[in-house]
Amino acid sequence: MNSPIQGQIIALWVVFLFGMVFHSQLAMMPLLYGESIAIPRYNGKTPVSHLWMMLGFFALPLVAIAATSLYSSPSYRLCHFGLTLVYSLLNLFHAALDLTLRPIEWYQIALMVMVFMNGLLLNWVAYQWL
Repeated sequence: MNSPIQGQIIALWVVFLFGMVFHSQLAMMPLLYGESIAIPRYNGKTPVSHLWMMLGFFALPLVAIAATSLYSSPSYRLCHFGLTLVYSLLNLFHAALDLTLRPIEWYQIALMVMVFMNGLLLNWVAYQWL
């Protein structure tokens, strides 16, 4: 790692990943109380495409963490900044979709807002690094 700002970026990506893991974990908490969290239209079968999308969604930040610790070229910095913008837009979209679910799970909204705010901070730090 060449600069303190790379350490900040890595820390912010780790916070993002923790937030998303906690978001998934919170969604599964009803299982501990015997509630169903199944999506009725899928008849108990997870589409393989959903699993690949989730893998990609979590894998790209992992790659960004590793790459940020190793690279600092101008072209990497630009690609990285673009990636942070994409993730911020995805988080905003995700939070907006969570607001359409009934009943609204306000603890999930609060967590997604925190993840989104972390993303905005990541955008800012990545922009400074750019």
